[in-house]
Amino acid sequence: MSTLAEFAVPAPVQSSLPVIGSSARYPVRRIYCVGRNYVAHVREMGGDETRDFPLIFQKPADSIVQDGGTVPYPPMTDDFHFELELMVAMKGGGYNIPQEEALSHVFGYGICLDMTRRRLLDTPDGPRIPWELKKSFDHSAPCGPIYPVETVGHPASGGIKLEVDGVARQDSVLSLMIWRTPEIISTLSKYYSLEPGDLIMTGTPHGVGAVMPGNVLVGSIEGLGQLTVTIGEAAA
Repeated sequence: MSTLAEFAVPAPVQSSLPVIGSSARYPVRRIYCVGRNYVAHVREMGGDETRDFPLIFQKPADSIVQDGGTVPYPPMTDDFHFELELMVAMKGGGYNIPQEEALSHVFGYGICLDMTRRRLLDTPDGPRIPWELKKSFDHSAPCGPIYPVETVGHPASGGIKLEVDGVARQDSVLSLMIWRTPEIISTLSKYYSLEPGDLIMTGTPHGVGAVMPGNVLVGSIEGLGQLTVTIGEAAA
C-alpha cells in the first residue's frame, strides 16, 4: 500500500511580480479574468455586443510568465492566440465592494496577456466545452511589473497596443472597455472575497490573432511601460 511519504511532492513556489520603484515583489494569490469586454472584440468573436453580464474565469497563479520570458507553444491546439489586457493588482477588498469604494482597494496596475488555445485538437468545440481547457493552462498568463497607484493613478483612457515581430496587431484605448475597473471589482466581489495578491485581467480589445514559435510579442499600455515575451517551441 502506498503512503504519502513515498511521493516526492515539490514545495509550492509562490508566484510574484516586481513592483516598479521598489525592491519588494507582489505575491500573487489568484488570477481572475474578464472576457469579451470591448465591443469590437465581441464583434470579431461573433458574440452579442449588448452589455451582458461579464464573462468570468480564472487562471492558475503558477501560469504566470515574467516579462522577458518565453511562452512554450501549448499542446492540444494548432491555433494559439494572444489577448493583451490591463491588469489590476488588489491590496484588499473582501465581499460585496460598492463601486464607489472599489478603486480604494487597488494596489496598482500592469500589462498582461491572456494566452488562449482558440481551437482545441481532438475535442468537440462548442458552448459546453469548459473555458478551463482554452484559457487555464501552463504558461498562459504573461504579466509585466506592477505600477503602484501612487505612481500612475487609475488608468482608464490611455492607449493599449500589441505588436508581433514589430507589426501592430492590437491598437485601441482603455476607454472602450464595456465594464470599467470599478464595476469589474464590485461584480467579482459578489462571488469571491477579493484579497491582497489577487490579479484581475480586464479583457482585450479587437485584433486578437494566432502566433507561432519564434514570434516576439510586445504589449504596451500608456503609462505602464511594456511587456515582452517570446513564443517558444512546443512544451515537452
